[in-house]
Amino acid sequence: MILVLRALGVGDLATTTPALRAIRAAHPDQELTLIAPGWLTPLVNLIGGVDRLVDAPGLGPLEWTGPTPDLAVNLHGRGPQSHRMLAATRPGRLLAFANDEADHHNGPPWRADEHEVDRWCRLLAWYGFPADRSDLALRRPAPDGLPTGVTILHPGAKAPQRRWPPERFAAVARHLTAAGHHVVVTGNRSERPSADQVARLAGLPAEVVLAGHTDLHDLATLTAHARLLISGDTGIAHLATAYRTPSVLLFGPASPAHWGPPPDRPWHEALWTGPYRGAHADAVPHPALAALDVPDVLAAVDRVERGARAADAVPRPRDQRTRDVSPVG
Repeated sequence: MILVLRALGVGDLATTTPALRAIRAAHPDQELTLIAPGWLTPLVNLIGGVDRLVDAPGLGPLEWTGPTPDLAVNLHGRGPQSHRMLAATRPGRLLAFANDEADHHNGPPWRADEHEVDRWCRLLAWYGFPADRSDLALRRPAPDGLPTGVTILHPGAKAPQRRWPPERFAAVARHLTAAGHHVVVTGNRSERPSADQVARLAGLPAEVVLAGHTDLHDLATLTAHARLLISGDTGIAHLATAYRTPSVLLFGPASPAHWGPPPDRPWHEALWTGPYRGAHADAVPHPALAALDVPDVLAAVDRVERGARAADAVPRPRDQRTRDVSPVG
């Protein structure tokens, strides 16, 4: 059996989709167990290829009672803690970045300046498992009563530095509503106050606020059938990439060169004003976000919608990896 570690969040797991599929393709008959937070199960099912999920909220001692894995793959980080977490299961072989502190020397070097998708594809390629970095699509769930064709505004993000001001989201919502968009505001339960503020300042009815009322499967479904997403650098941005949903993404402090959508897709646009250092680098929001104003975002909306229309006009093969997959056991 194969053991894979990625005990992080939505965007982190989504960026390992090509790597997970490469492992699955190389070992189609082996049981593939993923170590990740249990609440990510809906996303794991949309990726497909995973037979079992072991709940792990983060790094730490793993109460492993399963068989000794033939192969363990560290898609979590550079180590040493993550390396040791997998090494404790005594795998036949460990695939991971080289780390002297963890006494793991048979692996490629870590590169800090690398896109997260490319990082894990490079790791597997080094061990002889080719991965397609463009293989990002997720299975598309049926709407099942959720609204379709909506424009999603997602003002929340885990880190306060990555949150664009609610009043600017509200201004965008007003403009888009006047232009005929059906705007909804999403987020988790803790982000409900911010979502309520956006709707109130935009003059929108309370029922457009879906924050706190959607689980991860609902959020993926909503994104899959949406007209447009506007969000910060957070998990839902990767769902939009996976479903080819037009998106405008507001970056800061991380560079889109590390976490952004594929640059060859004109229906996604990452806005970033560059790195900031010094006394203001820790400001909330981050200076790269504060420098983005409402006209910047509205202009990007026009560009990505034009890009989406142009792409739809060109016949292309049906997206692979959107077929039905079996859920994890």
